[in-house]
Amino acid sequence: MANWSDPRSAAAGYSAGADARGAAYDAGLRSYMLSVYNYMASAVLLTGVIALGFAASGLAAQVFLGGGILKWIITLAPLGFVFAMSFGQARMSTGTLQALFWGYAVAMGLSLSTIFLRYSEIAIAQAFFATSAGFAGLSLYGYTTKRNLSAMGAFLIVGLIGLIVASLINVFVQSGPLDLVISLVGVLIFAGLTAYDTQRTKALYAEVAGTEWEGRTVIMSALNLYLDFINMFLFILRLFGGNRE
Repeated sequence: MANWSDPRSAAAGYSAGADARGAAYDAGLRSYMLSVYNYMASAVLLTGVIALGFAASGLAAQVFLGGGILKWIITLAPLGFVFAMSFGQARMSTGTLQALFWGYAVAMGLSLSTIFLRYSEIAIAQAFFATSAGFAGLSLYGYTTKRNLSAMGAFLIVGLIGLIVASLINVFVQSGPLDLVISLVGVLIFAGLTAYDTQRTKALYAEVAGTEWEGRTVIMSALNLYLDFINMFLFILRLFGGNRE
């Protein structure tokens, strides 16, 4: 007969239960993070295919070099999707957010087709693979580090606001040196945000696991990492791509 009064038996039962719960949590976290990365990587792929196809068809040159209102609709459409998702996520279903997410990836593809008019395919490919390698390393760091990156995240958000202001100023002054500084700072800011957003995505799982918010959190987290990747790619391309001759 089992000795139920033996404290070692109780301790062993508690340890087994804790290990089981820990294993279940780890499995859920891995599935959650995999879903985030799948959404993010699929959106990047979709954006790239749309951008390449729109440019190769000649429609991008007609729209963006010919002027007209369609140019501004395509350019500003991604902002509309981001605002809709950011401010409406609490009221939207997971299915609605999914549809907006894929719509955003398509809109970004149309908007980013201009890079094929300005840069060579080789430069674009080099910037993409450099971004992919950097993103993978930075995201891995954000996932595994024990350091709390919250303070760095707040600093980076302030830096991002300054970067936007500087970019708007440079639209009017057209300064080459300022553009170089903006590109370099942009790479550093979005590199830091990649690590920060990865850590925040991981931390959010503990709050949303098993709730109705889990699906929506996966999509919004994928959106944040997608934005980090795309912006880091564009700034790297600006730094090292050179204009198409």
